[in-house]
Amino acid sequence: MVDQTPFEQKNRERIQAVENSFGPSGKSLMEPGRVLVGEGRLLKLCRRRPQQKVFYLFNDILIYGSIILHGRWHKRQQVIQLEEVEQEDLEDGLGMANQWLLRTPRKSFSVAAASLEEKQAWMEHIEECRLQQIERLGLKSEKRGSFAASWIPDRASAICMRCSNRFGVTQRRHHCRRCGFIVCNTCSKGRAVLENISRKPVRVCQQCMATMQGEWQQGQTQGDSWNSRNWHKGSVEDKQHTLPDDDVSSGEECEEPAESHAPTQWVSMQDGSCSPYCYFNPDHLTPPGLTA
Repeated sequence: MVDQTPFEQKNRERIQAVENSFGPSGKSLMEPGRVLVGEGRLLKLCRRRPQQKVFYLFNDILIYGSIILHGRWHKRQQVIQLEEVEQEDLEDGLGMANQWLLRTPRKSFSVAAASLEEKQAWMEHIEECRLQQIERLGLKSEKRGSFAASWIPDRASAICMRCSNRFGVTQRRHHCRRCGFIVCNTCSKGRAVLENISRKPVRVCQQCMATMQGEWQQGQTQGDSWNSRNWHKGSVEDKQHTLPDDDVSSGEECEEPAESHAPTQWVSMQDGSCSPYCYFNPDHLTPPGLTA
């Protein structure tokens, strides 16, 4: 077995601790060349309200999840490939200071840090790791695909953003998966396949449906393979036409209060040393159910 440097050993322990913190439901995170760059808690703007999530930045992926048991353990692990990420700076708003937007093909959402300095550090580290990952993969940095629309929070509008009908007990809020607008059931009866989000048809508002149909008709003359099978009418109760669990349950998890905040911890890889401020939870050294 090849001897590991102190940094490699410490990095391996940190990654194992992160993996263990998600329990058996989490994905295996140990990969050759993978380095844990930093960890911290950020507010994520969910459908109903901002919620605190734990974020782990590696040199190739960004992981986040829900916080349970007073921060000792995590669940609902989500993995984002850094080469697919785009960031956008945002002004303070909706009760979230120091926020910015994370765009990905499958899901886009706003996050906020505890301070401006921490926000800048997160954005800089993510961008640096993203560019390095793109170089490792031999990709072109300027080449970007389609990004998912970020959902407008429920509290941002008391009326349908298409027909202006007021929401109430019998008039529920829904979200168009293509534009992210808050819409009523009448304005979002259509379903369409948005290939970057889901292989199954998802809820789309009437305006987006009309736009997509116009694009398809124009693409027909250009030999586009996208066809009418990518959309159809469907009822709201059609269970197989819903988004995956992490999209549907956005804002539904029970977590720690948003006021609780732990400083972000960064790893220093200069000269193979580790920052004394980067730590992992000792409880995660051994997976649940096992003894040391």
